[in-house]
Amino acid sequence: MNRIALVARREFLTTVSRKAFLFSIFLMPLLMAVMAVLLPRLLNSRSPEVSGEIVIVDPTQQVREPLAQILRPEALAAQAEETRRMAQEAANAAIANAAAAVLRPPQLRVVEAPPPGDVEAAKRWLSEPAQSARRIAVIAIAPDAVERQSGAAGFGGYELFLRSNLDNGTENALHNSTRQALLRTRLAVYGIAPQDIAPTLTVVRPDAVLVGRDGEQAGNRVFNTMLPVIMGFLLFMSVMMGGQALMTSTIEEKSSRVVEVLLSAVSPLELMWGKLLGQLGVGLMVLSIYLALGVFWLLQFALFGLLDPTLILWLLVFFIVTYLVYGSLLLSVGAAVSQISDAQALLAPVMVLLVLPMMLLQFIGIAPNSTFSVALSFIPPANTFVMLARMASSTPPPLWQPLLSLGISVLAAAGVVWFAAKVFRIGLLMTGKPPNFATLLRWARMA
Repeated sequence: MNRIALVARREFLTTVSRKAFLFSIFLMPLLMAVMAVLLPRLLNSRSPEVSGEIVIVDPTQQVREPLAQILRPEALAAQAEETRRMAQEAANAAIANAAAAVLRPPQLRVVEAPPPGDVEAAKRWLSEPAQSARRIAVIAIAPDAVERQSGAAGFGGYELFLRSNLDNGTENALHNSTRQALLRTRLAVYGIAPQDIAPTLTVVRPDAVLVGRDGEQAGNRVFNTMLPVIMGFLLFMSVMMGGQALMTSTIEEKSSRVVEVLLSAVSPLELMWGKLLGQLGVGLMVLSIYLALGVFWLLQFALFGLLDPTLILWLLVFFIVTYLVYGSLLLSVGAAVSQISDAQALLAPVMVLLVLPMMLLQFIGIAPNSTFSVALSFIPPANTFVMLARMASSTPPPLWQPLLSLGISVLAAAGVVWFAAKVFRIGLLMTGKPPNFATLLRWARMA
């Protein structure tokens, strides 16, 4: 055990002391931490105010006045507040309030463009240089936008002509305002008061409340949708960082013949376990950094209360067994070849087994209790990813399922480590043509 610990310590320190590793590990968390601090402040800083003139070409003579009323600054401010309220229903309140601060309502003034009713003249007015206020847009209402023509299936609409370099927020405000004016005018033509029909068509969608044995807990649709993918990504990234470094260091030591010196001091099995445990420490370090960063983000946006702390413990446990599976496979690949280029053929199937569960995580999170999701929860090596995604979903499985999946993963890890030990013992000193998987199986039977 002492020699295994020495090899593990050497493997860990060799990996984490490399400048490339430190740069790749700490650069992204540093950028994400900076963004977590700056993003709320950037969102809360108000955007520059847009002001200018617009022209409404209305052959119906019924839409211009309602639309001019809706485009008043105070009316647009009320519309922006309604947008913030709707965003708050679909997302976190802090994010919605910050996003609403960016959507500063424009200051618009409706003017006449000679001659009235001529769309082409209005477009020329828009393209001409302004003497005073900035010219922003022309809204051209269709002749049948309010009353349908005889035999027509529907109403006409409108056209929007904009000055170049106009921001999306102002364009959206013009579209929303014109739509509201057309709806109000059509309802008025048919003798229906908008204030009577609007409450009838409005149903506010509340956030679901999760009820369990521990009481009630507020839910969040966006967070619940993203969490399964985030947890799977953390597992994938941590396994990849430790496993890939394990394969690379083994190939480098074999090609430089350092491994022969190491085998003079320790047995192949001790060397294998030392390397596995050393890179396990690397993976745990990477996972801890990103977990701490994720918690920091949740605290910044007041979302930490939506995260079940036991999910972090399950992530750590599933990481260990998943790493043993994929790390052992990558270690056997590194021991079987002498150059990085020779490892590609053996590496491809392992990467498929690692990437495929990641591609399914979004669908698993949507339907965590489907037959496919439940069945895949007990099929290694994808079961750890799938079970973690199901546990992070809004409808987590009963406790016996994660425990059974963990037991299956432990058995699978034991089998893969046994296979890797056989391949590692023979392949470590082998040179020449790189083997295929059939050769690796033959080595496992021979050892």
